Amino acid sequence: MIDIAFAHRQGGFSLDVRMQLPGSGVTGLFGTSGAGKSTVADVIAGLIRPDDGRIAVGETVLFDRARGVAVAPERRRIGYVFQEARLFPHMNVRTNLRFGARRRGGAGPGAFDQVVGLLGLEPLLDRRTRHLSGGEAQRVAIGRALLSDPELLIMDEPLSSLDQQRRDDVLPHLESLAADTGIPMIYITHSIEEIIRLADHLAVMANGAVIACGPIQDVMARPDVPVLNDRRDAGTLLQTTVAGHFDEDHLSALRFGEHTLLVPRTERAKGSPLALRILARDVSLALEPPQRSSVMNVLPGQVQGIHARGDGHVDVSVDTGQIIRARITRRSADDLSLRVGLHLYALVKSVAFAERDAFRRHAEGDH
Repeated sequence: MIDIAFAHRQGGFSLDVRMQLPGSGVTGLFGTSGAGKSTVADVIAGLIRPDDGRIAVGETVLFDRARGVAVAPERRRIGYVFQEARLFPHMNVRTNLRFGARRRGGAGPGAFDQVVGLLGLEPLLDRRTRHLSGGEAQRVAIGRALLSDPELLIMDEPLSSLDQQRRDDVLPHLESLAADTGIPMIYITHSIEEIIRLADHLAVMANGAVIACGPIQDVMARPDVPVLNDRRDAGTLLQTTVAGHFDEDHLSALRFGEHTLLVPRTERAKGSPLALRILARDVSLALEPPQRSSVMNVLPGQVQGIHARGDGHVDVSVDTGQIIRARITRRSADDLSLRVGLHLYALVKSVAFAERDAFRRHAEGDH
């Protein structure tokens, strides 16, 4: 468990941060620019000493104002990857990586080859860092942080300076990193797509405070978190298992609970877990199953919550075995006489299940 509780004032900006994070997997720290995310990272790493509070990673207390504990940054086993790679320009890739291995004694035997393989760095080892692309440089920076043998890895917007192609190049390596190393990671970003792709756990910040924290599927299903829901791409995650394929129709069948969904063809093998992002604007509601409709996915469910918005819409949480959210107009909600406990049908457009919105790592086992 990672315990973070501190208060700090920096100029005219105050932070009061309290959250408990799991000691494994990836925690996404999400929020708009200026929410205080990077300051939280600097406090955990020891680059900023907070005014009050306590920070502990497992049994290791890094800061405790009441007890007078403040471990120096260089003595904290924290790997920190910044927005810029910050490599040594006079060294090649191999030497940059070896520098990470020398810090605090470095990782154990064989770790160098393991990290090089994990991040696909073998072809780059003898190259000078000034000849690296932005994505390559960030992979080297991540490798250097890993080779310092950290007990926690912090990544602060590591892809923000990259174009989309470079981001797409690096993201698969980050997925492997999260799955294979066993090192807990705090991944800071204002990109919901990166959070969904990588995180198991989600903490949301606004105005210097944590306003929501928990498993990513639970937090994304909450309609009361403005920074997530005041967006056109607001939605939920649904955990499913690939049940089969219909090649002639270019469709796949996904299963969760008693329900089957038809979605655009995925290359995932039958039996594979698959987590899907469903946008609230791609879900409609009906009191009866529609007849002769182009919508293939009609899921019976029960209204769990209704959250009024200030733009003439309401967000409706529907329990179908897992929570699906629909964003409909207030007039439509009135016409349907929506109320908590009402049984109805969620109509999910197949286009909501584009392959780019399907992420495997959040789903484990059959659902």
